[in-house]
Amino acid sequence: MSTRRTIPIRRLVLVVLPLTVGSAVTVAAMVDPYSAEEEALPFPVADATEALMDSRLPMEVNDRVERWVRRFLGPDRVTFEEYLVREGLYGGMIRDRLRQRGMPEQLLYLAMIESGFSPTATSPVAASGVWQFMGPTARAYGLTVDSWVDERRDPIRATDAALDYLEELHAEFGSWYLAAAGYNAGAGRVHQALRRSGVVAGGDEELYWKIIEHLPRETRSYVPKLLAAALLAEEPEHFGFEVERSLPYLFDQVLVPPATPLRRLAGILEISPALMSELNPHLIRGSTPPDRSILVRVPMGTSQKVVAALSTGPSR
Repeated sequence: MSTRRTIPIRRLVLVVLPLTVGSAVTVAAMVDPYSAEEEALPFPVADATEALMDSRLPMEVNDRVERWVRRFLGPDRVTFEEYLVREGLYGGMIRDRLRQRGMPEQLLYLAMIESGFSPTATSPVAASGVWQFMGPTARAYGLTVDSWVDERRDPIRATDAALDYLEELHAEFGSWYLAAAGYNAGAGRVHQALRRSGVVAGGDEELYWKIIEHLPRETRSYVPKLLAAALLAEEPEHFGFEVERSLPYLFDQVLVPPATPLRRLAGILEISPALMSELNPHLIRGSTPPDRSILVRVPMGTSQKVVAALSTGPSR
C-alpha cells in the first residue's frame, strides 16, 4: 500500500535521443523509473500538494507518484518544460470545459501525459491527437476520421469527446483514478483487475492502488504519472520551473468551400501556411475535403477578409 512520506531522490543518467512528442510520451510510459543512486530531496514533495488539497481530483502522494516526480525533475525535465509551454495553447480551453461539466480540472494533465499537448502526436499503435484516440473509439464518440479530416487532431472537438468518455468511465467505476485507468487500458481490463483482486468498484479512489498489480504494466504507471504531472504543473515555481506558457490561439471560423487549400487562405490573409496548419491540424491534407464545405479556423478578426475573397471565385 502507498505511504505518504518523503524518500530520497534518485539520480538517473540517461542518453537523450531526439524524439517526436508522441515517441517521447511512449518511451516515458514504458521505461521503468525505479532504479538509481539516491540523494536527498531538497524539500518534501508532499508539502507542495497543500495548495491542491481543495482540488476535486484527490491528490495521493506515495512512492509511485514520487518516482514520476523525480523523473520529470530529472532526466525528463526539458521535455516536461516543453509540455508546460504548450499547455498555454490548450490548457485554458480544457479547464473551461472541465469546469462546465463539474469535472476535476487536473484531468487536463491526462492530455499532457498522453501527448504533451501536441495535436499531431501519433503513437506506435496509431492513436492520434492531444487525447490519443484510436480510430474506432474516436468514431464512437462522434469524431470524424477519414482520409481528409481527422478530428482526433482537433484539440477542441477531441477534448469534448475525451471528456464524454471520461464521464462515462467515472459513472461506471465511481472513481476518477479508475476512470483514468480505463481511459488508458479500456474498461474491460479494469473490470478484470477488480475481479482478480476480489474487490468491486464503489467510488473509492483507493481501489486503484488495491488492484494496481492486476492492471497492465503501462496502466500501473498511468495514474501515478498523472498525479506527478498535476503536482508539478499546478505549482511549477515551487519546483524551480521558470516557464513562459504559449498564448492560446484566438480564431474565427469561416465556412469554406470544398477543395480549398489552406495555402490559398494563407495567401488571402498574408500569413504563413504553417500558421493555417497549426490552426487546423485536423485537415490532414492541407485542404478542405473535395466533397463538402467545412468550417475552417482563421486568425481572429480576419473572417470577413476570407469571406470577401472566396466570394469572388477561385484566384487565377
